[in-house]
Amino acid sequence: MRIWLALALVVLAALPAHAQSPAVSPPPANPLLSEWKTPFGVPPFNEIKTGHYLPAFKVAIAQQLVEVEAIAKNPKAPTFANTVEALEASGGLLDQVNGVFGNLTSVESSDEMQAIDREVSPMLAAHQDDIRLNAELFQRVNSVWDSRAKLKLAPDQAMLLEKTWKGFVRGGALLTKEQKERFRVINGELAGLEVKFGDDVLKQTNSYRLVIDAPADLAGLPERVVAGAAEVAKRDSLEGKWVFTLQSPSIWPFLQYAANRELRRQIFQAYISRCDHGDEFDNKAPLSRIAALRAERAQLLGYKTYADFVLEQNMAKTPAGVYGLLDQLWGPAKTVAGREAADLQAAIRADGKDFTLEPWDWWYYTEKVRMARFDLDEQVVRPYFELGRVIEGAFYVSNKLFGVSFTPLPDLPVYNSEVKAYEVKDADGSHLAVYYVDYHPRDSKRGGAWSNEFRGTWVRDGKSVRPVVINCGNFSRPVGDAPALLSLEEVETLYHELGHGLNAMLSKVRYNSQGNVTRDFVELCSQVMENWATEPEVLKVYAKHYQTGEVIPIELVNKLKQAGKFNQGFVTVEYLAASYLDMNWHTLAEPKEQDVTAFENASLAKIGLPKEIVPRYRSPYFRHIFSGGYSAGYYSYIWAEVLSADAFKAFEEKGLFDAATARSFRTNIMERGGSEEPMALYKRFRGREPAVEPLLEKRGLK
Repeated sequence: MRIWLALALVVLAALPAHAQSPAVSPPPANPLLSEWKTPFGVPPFNEIKTGHYLPAFKVAIAQQLVEVEAIAKNPKAPTFANTVEALEASGGLLDQVNGVFGNLTSVESSDEMQAIDREVSPMLAAHQDDIRLNAELFQRVNSVWDSRAKLKLAPDQAMLLEKTWKGFVRGGALLTKEQKERFRVINGELAGLEVKFGDDVLKQTNSYRLVIDAPADLAGLPERVVAGAAEVAKRDSLEGKWVFTLQSPSIWPFLQYAANRELRRQIFQAYISRCDHGDEFDNKAPLSRIAALRAERAQLLGYKTYADFVLEQNMAKTPAGVYGLLDQLWGPAKTVAGREAADLQAAIRADGKDFTLEPWDWWYYTEKVRMARFDLDEQVVRPYFELGRVIEGAFYVSNKLFGVSFTPLPDLPVYNSEVKAYEVKDADGSHLAVYYVDYHPRDSKRGGAWSNEFRGTWVRDGKSVRPVVINCGNFSRPVGDAPALLSLEEVETLYHELGHGLNAMLSKVRYNSQGNVTRDFVELCSQVMENWATEPEVLKVYAKHYQTGEVIPIELVNKLKQAGKFNQGFVTVEYLAASYLDMNWHTLAEPKEQDVTAFENASLAKIGLPKEIVPRYRSPYFRHIFSGGYSAGYYSYIWAEVLSADAFKAFEEKGLFDAATARSFRTNIMERGGSEEPMALYKRFRGREPAVEPLLEKRGLK
């Protein structure tokens, strides 16, 4: 027995037989292990120290094991209430600890935090195995499952029972003793490898600096971009020079505007070769091992491949379903990307050059074609997208659609001075959630944008526990005297993540676990929200010049609309290439480690990826699938975009802010979470299954 299970049983033995909620007494000095007396019960960030995490995890794990053993050894006959609901309610302390640590490892990482993560992740994997492989506990769950036809359960209760039973089966409950032992070993090794993969990507990303000391090498770069690079150089004690990094607000403007082709090549190659240098951060061996172990684990459980295991619980259901969607989009996208490549090659010739288009040329010449075709310069647009006003615009849309309001909470504890907090209220003034936003890059913060929760939502003793939600981004920082001015892509990303946030804030699920939505359904609420960002009716509310207050001119709005379908062949192809790569890694028929470079090259050759385009993520830094929870699920963005394009059609048909349509979307989708089958929820909103045509039309692929 593991030490923490032994501790739990010792504590259990000392409890009176009638005890309903046994607990391990936590050390009083650790704020992670006490009830938080902060406003709205948010984490007391100012009290939490790095040294608190590991002891807190150990106590919280032990406490849940005590709770679980009490359920397993309950002398009363198993029922939905005393077994399934009791199990759902267990582990509250562990959720509290992990909610803080899990979020802060992404936004305030350090060598010490990463070391704790490396120790805790296998510990949590073992803890999950201790629960799922508890034979007595599964026997009780299985008894309730077998009697399900006789139970009068509400739809969300029936879903909880099904997910709980399947969770045990998928967690190895039906394996033989020898298989269970191997299952535990695999889970422990995977937990460590996945943490290492993510840590390596962060460290490799932060290690690169393109240092420029000759002003001539800045040719083409907007003043704002140059000033930002000077500030980074000053921070790095390189005053008088300019520093560009692999962070999104730095690398993409550089590729878009820098006239120096050799420097574009250097920074692009640094970006796409991350964790692929044969050094301590090389991720090829870890990712190959991860893929092989996942395949082995899936086959232990009786699945053909790991993708079969994952997709069984998603809307797509099977690898064939995913490949079918990708194949349906690949042909049209590749055709459009081919036309775009020809346009860029023509632009190179018009620029007086005779070289062949390469991947590091794509952004630069796309910008030239965009300006020529649409007379649209992103630098003219940015002044209308000041971060504060973009946030106001997103809040305006949220209020118009769903009646929610956002009130700043300047005195609420935060983990970093850049973080802002809000109270979110419903139309009737009732409290819905606390909402944190953290929008700028730091070396301690992983790349990309995401939404998460410090606390979910559920019903306890007849009262709703409301969530604490966080949105993160890596958006352009203020430069000089100017505020943070966003690109259109950053604006849409902010709306996207708020869509995720609203999905959590508006949730009315009874059970905490049902706040989790299937991977290919969870992007619906986020992606549909993006549509409002560029609607003229919305732009006039928030898109105002940060200096003059002038509303963005209608001509510029029209140009934005016209340019919206521009370069969509490239955008779709680079995304689909990464999706194919994900699926190929997770449909391995044999659990054998692969030569990563050869495997990736073969995967991309099979689909005929144009040489001028690189997948959005190459395998060695593909965090989404090797350390980020999207394994065999990266396709879900385009799957959900089919849903979101079709869903937004309902608003276009009825009215941008049609009350009945918005109410139906809220009640049938946003409030329901994972309490019912996703397609049933979507059909309840739309009246039918989604059609793919709106997406093809939106992306200009038909």
